[in-house]
Amino acid sequence: MPSISLMPSLREAISMSCITNGSTGSRKTSHSSSVSVARKETLSSAAKSGTEKKKEKPPGQKEKKEESHSNDQSPQTQASPSPQPSSQTLQTHRQTQESKSSAPAKSIKKSLTAEKPHSAWESSDDSRNKLLRVASTSKLISKVAKNADKYVSVWCIKATKMSTREKNSQEGEYIKMFMRGRPITMFIPSDVENYDDIRTELPPEKLKLEWVYGYRGRDCRANVYLLPTGEIVYFIASVVVLFNYEERTQRHYLGHTDCVKCLAVHPDKIRIATGQLAGVDKDGRPLQPHVRVWDSVSLVTLQVIGLGTFERGVGCLDFSKADSGSHLCVIDDSNEHMLTVWDWQRKSKIAEIKTTNEVVLAVEFHPTDANTIITCGKSHIFFWTWSGNSLSRKQGIFGKYEKPKFVQCLAFLGNGDVLTGDSGGIILTWGKTTVESTPGKGPKGVYQISRQIKAHDGSVFTLCQLRNGMLLTGGGKDRKIILWDHDLNPEREIEVPDQYGTIRAVAEGKADQFLVGTSRNFVLRGTFNDGFLVEVQVKSLFYSLLNHMCFLSRDIQMNSGDCGAVVAIGTHSGRWFVLDAETRDLVSIHTDGNEQLSVMRYSVDGTLLAVGSHDNFIYLYVVTENGRKYSRYGKCTGHSSYITHLDWSPDNKYIMSNSGDYEILYWDIPSGCKLIRNRSDCKDIDWTTYTCVLGFQVFGVWPEGSDGTDINALVRSHNRKVIAVADDFCKVHLFQYPCSKPKAPSHKYSAHSSHVTNVSFTHSDGHLISTGGKDMSIIQWKLVEKVTLPQNDIVVDISATKVPISASENAVQSPAPLPQPFNEMNQNESVTGSSPASLESNLEQSAEGSSLDPAEPGYEEPSNEMSEEHSEATVTEEQQDNSPVS
Repeated sequence: MPSISLMPSLREAISMSCITNGSTGSRKTSHSSSVSVARKETLSSAAKSGTEKKKEKPPGQKEKKEESHSNDQSPQTQASPSPQPSSQTLQTHRQTQESKSSAPAKSIKKSLTAEKPHSAWESSDDSRNKLLRVASTSKLISKVAKNADKYVSVWCIKATKMSTREKNSQEGEYIKMFMRGRPITMFIPSDVENYDDIRTELPPEKLKLEWVYGYRGRDCRANVYLLPTGEIVYFIASVVVLFNYEERTQRHYLGHTDCVKCLAVHPDKIRIATGQLAGVDKDGRPLQPHVRVWDSVSLVTLQVIGLGTFERGVGCLDFSKADSGSHLCVIDDSNEHMLTVWDWQRKSKIAEIKTTNEVVLAVEFHPTDANTIITCGKSHIFFWTWSGNSLSRKQGIFGKYEKPKFVQCLAFLGNGDVLTGDSGGIILTWGKTTVESTPGKGPKGVYQISRQIKAHDGSVFTLCQLRNGMLLTGGGKDRKIILWDHDLNPEREIEVPDQYGTIRAVAEGKADQFLVGTSRNFVLRGTFNDGFLVEVQVKSLFYSLLNHMCFLSRDIQMNSGDCGAVVAIGTHSGRWFVLDAETRDLVSIHTDGNEQLSVMRYSVDGTLLAVGSHDNFIYLYVVTENGRKYSRYGKCTGHSSYITHLDWSPDNKYIMSNSGDYEILYWDIPSGCKLIRNRSDCKDIDWTTYTCVLGFQVFGVWPEGSDGTDINALVRSHNRKVIAVADDFCKVHLFQYPCSKPKAPSHKYSAHSSHVTNVSFTHSDGHLISTGGKDMSIIQWKLVEKVTLPQNDIVVDISATKVPISASENAVQSPAPLPQPFNEMNQNESVTGSSPASLESNLEQSAEGSSLDPAEPGYEEPSNEMSEEHSEATVTEEQQDNSPVS
């Protein structure tokens, strides 16, 4: 697959933040004892009514009285108590030039009382009567005027009892926003003549889903198939991908609202059924698990099945075969693992029964007996007889054979015998025998074990019956694919290289080819003679280390004529690595503190590196020798919580940073990383990048009732026209830049099924890259300007999407080879010749925590807890005819 270059001529920081090991979008609070960041709440609970908040006021304090006045006279200054804050979030303050010049220039040590809430202010009844106008936003926007010449319709609050820090901060007009009761002051730049004139509208640019990187192999099985169209079908996040590996194109089915967990192909090889997990949207409404049956050619949804029937999610499903696929059987993820049989074309549930409280891993219709359904899982195999609306169960008896801990997969021989693969590496053949008849009911058939074969060291994860009647099996621990003849004698075998993980799915390909899905989220195409080619991967450098990495930072283009590239990677333990992005060799290792490193960013010319940590410090390094030597320059000390975001000024002199308790601080780097006390001095500084989520130019992106963790990342486009936002509810947003009014409108896009951890524009702004959290996906969006799009804001295109990003878009002065992590491998390149093992071994030796690969599971029962991942739209019956496609 053609490569993706993210290397501008100027060294630019593109930070890819990844929250791993099943963590949610919420961030941990600082270890500092002086700061308390409350636990994250849902939007519905965070958006309390004004009446509720008034009840929380300390006793003895009077409520603020809101009045509307038509006079234009500036309110008088009162040296008396200020009103208690109610549900207002924003205030706009103005001062005269005289008040600016008289403001104290003295700076004091930073403390948590730097910005006192209004509850610390004092006001009199007279000052409360000077309310001129209330402008409602997510809570309230208000303004203050101290001079009739500068008077604009305002809400006046006068404060005479302020700390020196507060007085110093009031040199200029500013907006004050409240986040979880904490005031956030943002000074208005000098080029904004009248704040009221600012308008925020939907940007003319929109996004089109262009390419999805990744495959869900880590915790799924039997989810890779080859269609007659020549496309490989698989899923990742809430997207089902149809990938044509010969033409290097993708199409996308986008009907699901949460994680897709299982997939079945109809006997006609055209229609497909996919099942999803339950979820919760941003308002706390449940998203019901269901099955969608759709056409793989037109990508049109044919039926939506099971709304209100399934619990927690859909675990596995299968089309009937003996009756040409008229029926569908489904196992849900409830405690009882309900088995349901559906006439899917009529959306009619025919039969339903409890299976077992143990985990169920597979369900299949018998290919020749339409009335037989087989399920297997933890220590069991059940043979179900379906008759009308009833299902009866017969348990498979292992007898003299050792009972396995898990029966993991099923297949069928041409004579109707059933094959099972289990956690002990054994293949069992189950044949149907006839026993004595019951009076009046005739003879009964019972499945019994007729043969046992030791197939693999470790588990047998998948069985695949080929068109010619031979069998493919895929192992766990041994990572082998074995070809068995018609008599189940091993004929050929091949081993999947270790760096790609263990085998999760095997499917028949064209001619003598086969497809393999692995536990490290690769899809391989191979033959016994020629080995494997990588067809699908999630940025192997990035996510093969997912258990240990807290975030991933950019590749760097050197000065004109240089062709080197390095990547800086931070970990949860405070250690960070510098890698050669082309060779993946380890260049340097450093340690800053012993807590998670949450952000790293190079200055515009690449001569400085800032490292933000959860120990509340920003560490500065001088970078030399083409990014290969790092010398400690200083440390920014002053935040009272962990660092979340930071940006450099173009001249390398200043840094703007945000923290976990919603601070916006500025730093003078040449002066020894000194904290700039008077923040109004920084209101006109230009920033090379804009990734801080708090600031005057971007505060409008915050939704109503936000608790401060709803936005995980933000990035401004290089042309400064739009802002992309990654939120905690699986959405990518596109706002106009600047975005300096509350409740700003945005385009919203769905594809992720977990919190979106980061977003980044390519150098030419032609594309946006977004990264998922628990869904482990990387999604590429094309920025489309001024086009008419569907109302659901997903730009759709039935035609296949050609390969990701053109080379011309990211053309740079240096003709450096592209770093492998940003590429799909070349079709003619063997995977065995491009192993990232050297990089991984270096990092494995120094990283802390669990193993990098869940390759060989310990055969513990998978969790049946309801998915905590969110999505916005609630599925309805009407969606079945309008599901978005790409």
